[in-house]
Amino acid sequence: MNSSLEPAPTAIFTRSWSLYDLLTAYNYMFHREIYAEVKDLLARRVDGGKYRLLDLGCGNARYLAPCLAQTPPAAYEGVDLSPTALAEARTYLARLSAQVVLTHGDLLEMVESASETWDVIFTGFAIHHLSSDEKQRFFHAAGHRLSGQGCLILVDVVREEGQDRESYLDGYLKFMRETWTEVPPNQLEEACIHVRDHDYPECLSTLKQMAEDAGLNSCTLVSRHAQHHVLLFSRPAPIAGSAENAVA
Repeated sequence: MNSSLEPAPTAIFTRSWSLYDLLTAYNYMFHREIYAEVKDLLARRVDGGKYRLLDLGCGNARYLAPCLAQTPPAAYEGVDLSPTALAEARTYLARLSAQVVLTHGDLLEMVESASETWDVIFTGFAIHHLSSDEKQRFFHAAGHRLSGQGCLILVDVVREEGQDRESYLDGYLKFMRETWTEVPPNQLEEACIHVRDHDYPECLSTLKQMAEDAGLNSCTLVSRHAQHHVLLFSRPAPIAGSAENAVA
């Protein structure tokens, strides 16, 4: 395969990140609230001090970079399929004093083949592109790559319990068409096609079971904003106070 060509799930953003920047500028996917919570999670790590963070599907890291500036890691590695996004990420992460590595590649292949361990694995709006089998592989690989007190912070869209994919997609496309009012019509329709063709979100109970099967027995629903969830997975609870929203 020609490595210069972008896989379909990322193609809408790799042609130009202007659409993604537009969505985040108008907060259509609740990035402001979500990344304020991510920043708080990193600041409340029980072990304190510096940590190693792996960012899977990092995109241009525009919203995670300020979180890292507040709670600097000792090492950061971002992985993404988009060279365009990685080039932008280098700029957003330039002020970090940490060792920064940006890797062009598939997030699942990377975490499965990695040999080192990480204190935090972060992934934002990426795992829903994987099939169910691939998601299970992802959780198993993440479980193996986390340090003893490590945690997986997962930001993603999630289906309601008992909701099938078609019903979820109908609802999400309705949400897009009714609320993303500043997106030009041609780009909005392209985004809708992207979601219908490439989004395969799971319900929360399925994600929790996948994590438990991988040894990540603690699942905390940090927050949800419509379909957009912030989830924390770990073995023991590595974040102070994280048990209060534990998923039963």
